[in-house]
Amino acid sequence: MLEHFCECYSDLSGPIPCPVLGSITLLFIPNSRIRPIRLIGRCASLITFLYPPVPRIQFDPSTAKSQFVESLRWLPYENIHLYMGIDGLSLFFVILTTFLIPICISVGWSGMRSYGKEYITASLIREFLMIAVSCMLDPLLFYVLPESVPIPMFFGATPYSTIIIGVWGSRQRKIKAAYQFFLYTSLGSVLMLLAIPLILLQTGTTDLQILLTTEFSERRQIFLWIASFASFAVKVPMVPVHIWLPEAHVEAPTAGSVILAGIPSKLGTHGFLRFSIPMFPEATLCSTPFIYTPSAIAIIYTSSTTSRQIDLKKIIAYSPVAHMNLVTIGMSSPNIQGIGGSIPPMSSHGLVPPALFLCVGVLYDRHKTRLARYYGGSVSTMPNLPTISFSSTLANMSSPGTSSFIGEFPISVGAFQRNSLVATLAALGMILGAAYSLWLYNRAVSGNLKPDFLHKFSDPNGREVSIFLPFLVGGATVR
Repeated sequence: MLEHFCECYSDLSGPIPCPVLGSITLLFIPNSRIRPIRLIGRCASLITFLYPPVPRIQFDPSTAKSQFVESLRWLPYENIHLYMGIDGLSLFFVILTTFLIPICISVGWSGMRSYGKEYITASLIREFLMIAVSCMLDPLLFYVLPESVPIPMFFGATPYSTIIIGVWGSRQRKIKAAYQFFLYTSLGSVLMLLAIPLILLQTGTTDLQILLTTEFSERRQIFLWIASFASFAVKVPMVPVHIWLPEAHVEAPTAGSVILAGIPSKLGTHGFLRFSIPMFPEATLCSTPFIYTPSAIAIIYTSSTTSRQIDLKKIIAYSPVAHMNLVTIGMSSPNIQGIGGSIPPMSSHGLVPPALFLCVGVLYDRHKTRLARYYGGSVSTMPNLPTISFSSTLANMSSPGTSSFIGEFPISVGAFQRNSLVATLAALGMILGAAYSLWLYNRAVSGNLKPDFLHKFSDPNGREVSIFLPFLVGGATVR
């Protein structure tokens, strides 16, 4: 069994053991030795990041089929195996995940004086789970693993509810935000748990490659689609189950916001593209108005709500809700423009909001406040930070020439072919997004200095600039 396991995971899942081994190694190091803890955490995450180019070189982009497919029997039942493989979509998620985790560890460098080992261990475990989710071709494990992702965000390694949001969060409501994050994402998947045995009873297998060729009756398709929708809609998130995301962002530390904006919200759209749409095409086509309505409402509602916020972090936290609901509109459009255009915004969304959260984190580290009314005139005292944030603001506005634009424009075209009203509302949401993005930038950068509230003015140091650079190259250029 061990030989078979090693053989199966020698090519595809090379990055999976690295964070696991790193987290196990950290268990044997005392909490007081922070330098070895930092070194092991950084090395494990960097080795994991350097591995994905190996399958990428061998990856064949001319086929849509999953490649490097491997299976391992993990339950004592026939035809229930662990199926793993990658295609273009899953390879993108693996690279994005392994790219963000080393940055999150570096961002939390100064905040590791307390529970540093627990912080890095939770980050590595979370990386392992998200890589496994990206490669999973088994609906059963695709349910189990995403539901396990919030656990490192919630539970720590010490007995008194040490949680990433709760321990390294910044305000008094951080415990409530952690509970909201955990409960919303977990309870939303109950229906999907009921749907998996139904699929297994009809097909006798959980192999996605076989399920994609299985024809379900129309009534069963509708039930299974609704079950999966209930799970994925919370993770996107869609209105009205979006409340947990802004709260979690506001109360999380900067590194937590970076990873929360970069990966977990993609699990919902990844689930739609991986399971719901290809497995239940007729139900997806029938449910297009059902998807369009809350998505269009979410775009207008969250964009309008963002303009009323006074907390810099909450302004950025609401914007991903509008962007990801635009992605759901694209995925539900029965044309190549909509479905194809929904993938680039996921890539851009994995880079642009994290960069904006980093900008807010730099300001908060220096001034210990996130209220917009205390800021202004930073362009004259911190010239480099406004330049960095302006590039990310342009990408967040979906300006032509940025990575966001090349996805959101085809989505609008595809939605217009299906429903001109929804396309108009989506375009209006993009305009509102540009409005609050410029408003936020103007409040923080332009105007007069307020020395009565802000005292310490210093541009990002070398370590902070090195963290910003990959986001700027990826988020503000056409790819």
